[in-house]
Amino acid sequence: MTTVKDMLATYPADLGSVDQGKLTRCIEACQACAQACTACADACLSEGMVGDLTKCIRTDMDCADICNATASVLSRHTGYDANITRALLQACATACRACADECATHADQHEHCRLCAEACRTCEQACNELLRSLG
Repeated sequence: MTTVKDMLATYPADLGSVDQGKLTRCIEACQACAQACTACADACLSEGMVGDLTKCIRTDMDCADICNATASVLSRHTGYDANITRALLQACATACRACADECATHADQHEHCRLCAEACRTCEQACNELLRSLG
């Protein structure tokens, strides 16, 4: 079991109709994506042509912040508001798609961008899967 799954299992109230597997995968994907985006932005800052990576750095940082916020909101269940959760999942999927697209333009030159794009695509997919399951 993972920490996310373990923590969801300890929640004292009923989580309702939320698919716990999809919820777990989404929280974990958001956390992994935030870490990848943070590391990618930092690696971009160390590249010789950092000026060419300004948009990538900004997109990485925005995506990391949105993924962190999404993971936090998804981890809270008391007073759950489905409308906020849906909006945040949509925003996260959008940020991940934008970041993956931007990183993909540098992936042939920078391995950190390739890895970040993969993490972003995984997170985008997890957000969309959870969103679809919410109805």
